[in-house]
Amino acid sequence: MVAEVLELLAVRPGGRYVDGTLGSGGHAAEMLARAGATGALLGIDRDPEALGRAAARLSGVAGRQVLVHGDHGDLARLAREHGFEKADGILLDLGVSSDQIDTPGRGFSFQADGPLDMRMDPTAGVTAADLVATLDVSGLAGLFRSLGEEPQALRVAKAVVRARDARPIVTTGRLADIVSAALGGRRGSGKHPATRVFQALRMAVNRELEELDQALEDGLRLLAPDGRFVVITFESLTDRRVKHRFVAHAGRQVSLQQGGARWEGDLPAVELLTRRPRTAGDDEVSRNPRARSANVRAVRRLRPEEEANLYSGDKRTLKKTDTGNGEAQP
Repeated sequence: MVAEVLELLAVRPGGRYVDGTLGSGGHAAEMLARAGATGALLGIDRDPEALGRAAARLSGVAGRQVLVHGDHGDLARLAREHGFEKADGILLDLGVSSDQIDTPGRGFSFQADGPLDMRMDPTAGVTAADLVATLDVSGLAGLFRSLGEEPQALRVAKAVVRARDARPIVTTGRLADIVSAALGGRRGSGKHPATRVFQALRMAVNRELEELDQALEDGLRLLAPDGRFVVITFESLTDRRVKHRFVAHAGRQVSLQQGGARWEGDLPAVELLTRRPRTAGDDEVSRNPRARSANVRAVRRLRPEEEANLYSGDKRTLKKTDTGNGEAQP
């Protein structure tokens, strides 16, 4: 969905942009091409292999490039360290990449057997096998329920514990077989029965919700006035989280009992560019079936004069101050 992303980012010559999930550099290359020789891009990714591919891809593209090994949850510090305190656009393309899925040795997919790893940064942190081996039934069930939205979480957790008592679960194939057996085979939706369990483990291993929450808050503060923040999600769980945060910063006008209205919301204030998420069209899905589940949401940070028009004096109700740019406290 490169075209939709670029449209929402409104990349301009000389602009400064942050790709918080650089991957192989596909979006970044297009952003830099439009930003031109005077533009600049900060690219962040936790996967060293992805950074290598991105560096090769961007080597012939004009513009200042800073590619950093790190997490998008550390956006504020990384931007500050590399001179991107104010960005004209920020992009997050969440979830697992095609390269990670298609490499059995990374352990993300049940389509081919591989080590039960799932770390986006293979140099750090616990693996999915570690979680499967150490969490008790309650812990596994809670994880499958909260991060995978698996309705049969307890049944699956019990099956996993029974199986690991016989021998350790260290491969994606064995875990997928255990989950499939516990749930009675393929579901009516056509999805593999282990899909939700694998999602839950991946999110837990990589602390995806915690990283996302921090990146959303940091990113909104890093935006320059009129800057755009675009987020691509692939699961309903993360899409709801992005929607909630963006809506909170878009705020709303609340009627007052004595007449009139006041604006209530979080700072910095934004305009919703996507009331409903953008989704891939049929042509996109035919070229890239994985785009079928993609949702794109975007906001624009208001200019100071626009924000001032939202409220006046003691009528404003601001739930969170923007400590990043020195604006007036509520």
